[in-house]
Amino acid sequence: MKKIFLYFILSLSVFSCGSNDSEAQVVTNPKVENKYQTKNVVLLVVDGPRISETWEAPNKENIPNRVSLLSQGVFISNFKNNGTTNTNPGHSAMCSGVYENIVNDGTELPGYPSVMQQWLKFTGADKTKAWVIASKDKLEVLNDCKLTDWKGKYQPSVDCGVSGNGSGYRADAVTMTNTKEIMKKYSPNMIVINLKDVDSYGHDNKYAEYIQAIKTTDASIKEIWDYIQSLPAYKDKTTLIVSNDHGRHLDSKGGFRNHGDDCEGCRHIEFFAMGPDFKKNTTISTGNYEQIDIASTMAELLGVPKQYMKGKVIKDAFK
Repeated sequence: MKKIFLYFILSLSVFSCGSNDSEAQVVTNPKVENKYQTKNVVLLVVDGPRISETWEAPNKENIPNRVSLLSQGVFISNFKNNGTTNTNPGHSAMCSGVYENIVNDGTELPGYPSVMQQWLKFTGADKTKAWVIASKDKLEVLNDCKLTDWKGKYQPSVDCGVSGNGSGYRADAVTMTNTKEIMKKYSPNMIVINLKDVDSYGHDNKYAEYIQAIKTTDASIKEIWDYIQSLPAYKDKTTLIVSNDHGRHLDSKGGFRNHGDDCEGCRHIEFFAMGPDFKKNTTISTGNYEQIDIASTMAELLGVPKQYMKGKVIKDAFK
């Protein structure tokens, strides 16, 4: 009788693991322990705003949507980039959990695998289940790394710039459209999105356009969150994390036009998140959380081993 019962249980297990349901991949894979309600994670990176024009503006007038959405999520007020305050190093740190001073022009891969590569390996999921979708073409390097056992393997799908690395930047509006189309078609479990217009207008020394881009990306965050809630594959099972690759110089250090040093304006960045496993209507001002903690937190939510990551899980944000 015991042998028959064991065979019955094993048969059910094999049947479950053989499911073609794309939403079930994380849950049923025997290598992954998923103890959270989150089944999908979207990291949306607003490229290069200063915290003084977002969460620390006198009336937060440039981010009304985030202010409203805070009732559903968590904001960390002292979140930092403690690495190199440029685009590619910042994005790499968020995705791999390791600070590296990689070159900023898209000609150098990160040294360590991203949380997306690690998730694809440990789940065995198809590459269409993890995406890098970026307005900046040079961020296509996030789909690979230099580490021998990982280079050229377990690579997420990419949709970057006009038509890939070296093709030039594209408008954020295109990135938003492509993101929604990819979500609808493939239902990815992991997505990293880059919106570049804030950074671009800053470098162009166009302050009015820079501020307008902050307002537009704020509306884009709500647009993505509303879209998540409209899709059965994502509704009530998706965590959205909003952060920045870097800030910008303090006015005393040269102003909003540039970034790249260790001044407070460049280091102080945003962490705002919503999801089924996170607290609501919460602002955290303790814990010394930083950019590399994002990868560890994404891995924790999806049950992926944190093999190379140097950051910690942002437990204070969890319920």
